[in-house]
Amino acid sequence: MENYLVSARKYRPDSFETVVGQSALTTTLKNAVKNNQLAHAYLFCGPRGVGKTTCARIFAKTINCLHPTPEGEACNACESCLSFNDQRSLNIFELDAASNNSVDGIRTLVDQVRIPPQLGKYKVYIIDEVHMLSTAAFNAFLKTLEEPPHHAIFILATTEKHKIIPTILSRCQIHDFNRISVNDIVDQLKRIANAEGTEAEDEALTVIAVKADGGMRDALSIFDQVASYGNGAITYQHTIENLNVLDYDYYFKLTDALLEGKVSDALLIFNDILNHGFEGQHFITGLSSHFRDLLVCRDQATLVLLEVGASIRERYLEQAQRCQPDFLYVAIKFCNDADLAYRESKNKRLLVELALIRIAQLSESKKKIREYLIDDEPAPLLPLLTPPQPSVVPVAQHPVAKATAAPTVTTATTKQTKQATQAQPANNLSEYKSIRSIRINRKPLSDQEEASKTTRQTDIMNQPYTEEAVQKAWLSYIDQLSEDIHLANGMKTCKPAKIDEHLYEVVVSNPVLQKKLLDNKAAIEAWLHLKLFNSHVKYQVKLDETSTQTRPYTNRDRLEHMIRKNPAMLEFYKQFGLDLD
Repeated sequence: MENYLVSARKYRPDSFETVVGQSALTTTLKNAVKNNQLAHAYLFCGPRGVGKTTCARIFAKTINCLHPTPEGEACNACESCLSFNDQRSLNIFELDAASNNSVDGIRTLVDQVRIPPQLGKYKVYIIDEVHMLSTAAFNAFLKTLEEPPHHAIFILATTEKHKIIPTILSRCQIHDFNRISVNDIVDQLKRIANAEGTEAEDEALTVIAVKADGGMRDALSIFDQVASYGNGAITYQHTIENLNVLDYDYYFKLTDALLEGKVSDALLIFNDILNHGFEGQHFITGLSSHFRDLLVCRDQATLVLLEVGASIRERYLEQAQRCQPDFLYVAIKFCNDADLAYRESKNKRLLVELALIRIAQLSESKKKIREYLIDDEPAPLLPLLTPPQPSVVPVAQHPVAKATAAPTVTTATTKQTKQATQAQPANNLSEYKSIRSIRINRKPLSDQEEASKTTRQTDIMNQPYTEEAVQKAWLSYIDQLSEDIHLANGMKTCKPAKIDEHLYEVVVSNPVLQKKLLDNKAAIEAWLHLKLFNSHVKYQVKLDETSTQTRPYTNRDRLEHMIRKNPAMLEFYKQFGLDLD
């Protein structure tokens, strides 16, 4: 029985031409060899399994080749190339920084660098995982790295460039490796399958490529694993079983159920997934990825981001046409929220089921909204959580439209308002299009139809609400304030209190917070309108006078302050004849 060699080693590239997915970098290195423009130190950065060490070895062999080809490749026929291929070269040294990270190890390396090569032009030192060196070892290496002997070349490789000190980075020629694309990995796996005589389905190879996450070495390891599981045949079913990957069919069926608002079907599908041994977090992350893939399918420009096989791609394109963008936006947010809360939740199953219920309810609520806003053709709605830009359209003087229009839907109610809207300069247009602005070639509506539609829009943005709901909406606005930490911390110290039917008062303790709340009033009120489905909610800011009074500093000030708080202190002061000095 002959010795078995894994595919990652058996099909390891031995020339720049056979390196997968790094054409820009290999072209640069080949040109450097052809033009004899070699730097004394190189730094190869990138994720694991993308070819950093492989390219370093090929580069080391090429620059020592006695008869390089005109294309900048090694000849693989001279003594230097043959000795390297047989792993007996005396001019190329590979070091692991993780096990040689001390100052003594670097000093030994520095002593070896001084010895010139016995055969060939250069002595090449490949230091893998160089970020594992200690700071003292880096400092001991600086002088040699900056001014090495003319026969020494250093090639450093790392997956974590940010851990390398700047003085090392400034002395190296830095090359960044890319993640290998799914298509490139699939093509390479097909070539290897043909060479090995292995039957492999395209969908199975795509799953392997996606699972590898841009690493060719990981893809080849998975390839060997699945080939062993299938006894030499790589099928889609064998692949998802061996890799514990959820079948795409589950996500398509579940999305169909959610789009139709069938909560019971969605919960049964999730129960079936749990019975097959999958964890809830694995499922919820896969579902969010599925919604993301549906979202990129809706635009031809982003279709290249969909990394699936041809047959699965057709199913994505078909289902994406039935998903509105606003549904996908909110569904992705619900999945992401569930994923973030999964680890801390004590009832993990209920957490995921609640997310599915909320997503299923999106379909029904959207249908009702569209009945109010759209007559015949479906049009994409604005994202639910995007604060709209303040509108500058004047209010129409029409007897029916007495209430304030919804902040996310700017609809003209009269012909005069239409003309005013058209007369606005282009630079005043909001980047968020209104529902009316994205309808094209619609029949003009009569004044009565316009008035009826405006009334319906006003009704849907005039829903009842409670003071508790206002305070919850206030807190939800704070949660999404990731960029303005000062405003978020200030809003946590106060809350709106009802003083009229739709007017709330926020009492603040300092003028700075008062100014911030007034400056952001339009955005905060728009958020409250969206959350409460009521466009009448407003708030005013009041400065707490007691908190702005001057603090007592002198003994006389403290006494007067105490007497105001407790008048009995005046009698105590007089009775004992106290002296403030």
